[in-house]
Amino acid sequence: MNIRRTFIKSTRATLALFLTGIIVSGGSTAALAVDYVPISGAGSSWSANAIDQWRRNVKQYGMSVNYASTGSVDGRNQFKGGTVDYGVSETPYGLTDNGVLDELPARPFVYVPIVAGGTSFMYNITSGGNPITNLRLSGDVVTKMFTGVITKWNDPLIAADNPGLTLPDRAVVPVVRSDGSGSTAQFTLWMATKYKSLWDSYCAKVGRNECGQTSFFPTTAGMVAQPNSQGVSGYVAQKANEGTITYVEYSYALKTGFPVAKILNDAGYYVEPTASNVAVGLLGAKINQDKTSKMYLTQELGGVYNNKDARAYPLSSYSYMIVPTTEQSAFTTAKGATLSAFANYFLCEGQQQAEVLGYSPLPVNLVKVGLEQVAKIPGADPSTINIAKCNNPTFSASGENTLAKNAPMPDPCDKKGAEQCTAGTGGAAATSTGGVVGETTGTDTTGATGTGTTGGMLGGTMGTGPTQCDADTGTCSNIKAVPVATTSLGWAATNWIILSVIIVLVLVVVVPPVLVTYAARKVRSS
Repeated sequence: MNIRRTFIKSTRATLALFLTGIIVSGGSTAALAVDYVPISGAGSSWSANAIDQWRRNVKQYGMSVNYASTGSVDGRNQFKGGTVDYGVSETPYGLTDNGVLDELPARPFVYVPIVAGGTSFMYNITSGGNPITNLRLSGDVVTKMFTGVITKWNDPLIAADNPGLTLPDRAVVPVVRSDGSGSTAQFTLWMATKYKSLWDSYCAKVGRNECGQTSFFPTTAGMVAQPNSQGVSGYVAQKANEGTITYVEYSYALKTGFPVAKILNDAGYYVEPTASNVAVGLLGAKINQDKTSKMYLTQELGGVYNNKDARAYPLSSYSYMIVPTTEQSAFTTAKGATLSAFANYFLCEGQQQAEVLGYSPLPVNLVKVGLEQVAKIPGADPSTINIAKCNNPTFSASGENTLAKNAPMPDPCDKKGAEQCTAGTGGAAATSTGGVVGETTGTDTTGATGTGTTGGMLGGTMGTGPTQCDADTGTCSNIKAVPVATTSLGWAATNWIILSVIIVLVLVVVVPPVLVTYAARKVRSS
């Protein structure tokens, strides 16, 4: 009897240890949870919609990632001053702006690519009481609108781009950024590169001799200046502000339910800054590959501006996170563990949401070098940084950007000429005949009908596109993206674990007595 009891106990103990191993290795994420400390950052509002979505997503892992979209210049300055753990900017340190050199920080740092996107031209204009949602603009026309050369919407140059529209006799009101911004820097670099004489002439007129690329737009009479991307897009979206046009990341046009102008590229097609068109455009970008340079991983966009692919959007670019590589300015390895985990998340799983948020996911080459930079953050866990486990929608076995490879060709009616497409753009999915001013219906980014003051373009003050979710409370509405787990075992794996636990429990209870009874019978029979 004692032998029998001992055998049962030892068998059950062995099975129990096996069961514990299953639970610890796969079933109990709580046992393996990381204690993350809060981190804070500041900078680009161009990137803010993506960052806010991602930092809300990672709350489920216990990460508290704070971010203030105060503009790229402020983000660089705050990082330089050590008041934030990370900065975000579309432009690097080391550039001279209006005669002032933006010196590099004393604290060591690297750039980590965040996301790609298109600087779009969101506008608010109607014709005969109907909103125009299919505007087309050549690059020189855009430049002339933002430099005071073109002052009326029915100007012959705008009309030449839009043979299918009857344009109103209404003043063009450019809405520009009042703060130092990466959006302004990207826009002015494009104008200074492609339309230098127009831009230089305007700069001289406003007292800025050859201002070139600048983060601070030089304003003149007839313009409106607003802070941040939220400010310029929100101003244009007001029903009372008809005639306005602004430059802003495509995500904000989707969010507010307003259209953007299709811009003429070097192949002779008017294109919208969709995720695929941005991906094609950025095939022309050159990335600094000198690992000894403080400009490593920053972009040169001349090849994007002149990309001859019919699908390419000419004002496409990347945004960067500025991260520390040493413990300095109150930055610790504990903060580094959070920052590196967050960066690892947005470079991989977070890119799945880029397109629906109005951005374009990063290609594999930038993700790969980005992860290499993440590993340099103090406190980073190298074992969790693995490109092979990076779930990015642009990856392919050949290394090609699948988003760019599979990008559709533009419609024939988008080619420069006498024909013009009627489909709406950006957040205004209706054609130019829908959404009468003052009516209670409008169109959101999916083409569904909205009601009341939250309807689509000109039905109220804002549209019903993807909304800004509160990153602190987790509350959001009408967002089209869902959080994606960074290390999820998946439905099937979880259920296999549960099934294994049940089987082991049965074995622990049933098998020992059965084995003992069988052994006893064998002894008696012998």
